[in-house]
Amino acid sequence: MTDLLRLGLHDLHVGLQGKMVPFAGYEMPVQYAAGVMKEHLHTRAAAGLFDVSHMGQVILRPKAGMEALVAGFEAMMPVDVASLPEGRQRYGLFTNEAGGVLDDLMFANRGDHLFVVVNAGRKAHDIPHMATALADVAEVVPVTDRALLALQGPLAETCLARLEPRVVAMRFMDIGVFGSVFGDLWVSRSGYTGEDGFEISVPAARVEAFARDLLAMAEVLPIGLGARDSLRLEAGLCLYGHDLDETTSPVEAGLTWAIQKSRRAGGAREGGFPGAARILRELAEGPPRIRIGLRPEGRAPMREGTALFDGDTGVGTITSGGFGPSVGAPVAMGYVPTPLATPGTRLEGDVRGKRLPVTVAEMPFHPTTYKR
Repeated sequence: MTDLLRLGLHDLHVGLQGKMVPFAGYEMPVQYAAGVMKEHLHTRAAAGLFDVSHMGQVILRPKAGMEALVAGFEAMMPVDVASLPEGRQRYGLFTNEAGGVLDDLMFANRGDHLFVVVNAGRKAHDIPHMATALADVAEVVPVTDRALLALQGPLAETCLARLEPRVVAMRFMDIGVFGSVFGDLWVSRSGYTGEDGFEISVPAARVEAFARDLLAMAEVLPIGLGARDSLRLEAGLCLYGHDLDETTSPVEAGLTWAIQKSRRAGGAREGGFPGAARILRELAEGPPRIRIGLRPEGRAPMREGTALFDGDTGVGTITSGGFGPSVGAPVAMGYVPTPLATPGTRLEGDVRGKRLPVTVAEMPFHPTTYKR
């Protein structure tokens, strides 16, 4: 792993018996001493701490006022940026001219600028993409002196409030900047586990002290990539490069909830984003295929790449799959023709040359607990 980048908390992860693996160009902990199963269940029951500093943090500073920046950023995706109030965050999707997804991301309105968090594996694409698209209206500033942590689970608020009591007032997708002994904490009430929780951007020079204070709490365990993946899968959440890519439209991916009325046909700012022709058509007519939840029978997981069959006909592929510890059974997601997407539809998956039954299921597989 000599060519990989290291997180600022690398030594802390190793000291916690983190098993380090390559991921998105970084050495990342896939699990710690407790193991993936216990880490997953602990996050659902108490609070888990994730180091997500590999993600791309970016500030968009307006060159000629926020209105021009907002309009330019909104032109990059089928998402309503203009109506996002100060102090709030929203899920976004960069699209290409073919209507495929270039990346999914989070963006926040911080009054005099926008704050964006992009996927680690797409940083090298997204930052130049924004710099080019927003050249006339924004300065695109990668944040390189801060770490990013996620504290997730039903006791996340209790734990974080011991260090910063003001987070108690936050609701899902609120953001705030809080001065603290650790420097300014950039906090959002969000995450990617389906649980209540927070993502906290911390000055790199103080992040180890901050992380150690959280980990000293009995309710908090360090959580690796393994449990992060099983948690987001149970929550029915997409992982870019697996469930989303440059050929898959937001409508196919079941992300129509992220496309507000103002950007749809008849809306105040209809279209005007890359791939609008395809995306608006699919919104009106339905997509030819769609992302679905799947419940394999038995205990054997169906992993990414498993071919799906309806009788002798190949109909799709699993894009994410594994064992769901909170569900107590295997779960998966994949794409099939829309006529086969009705929950209860029975299909088969090819597991090592053997056809095994799998049933289309509702998502999420485990209820979400966001604080509305």
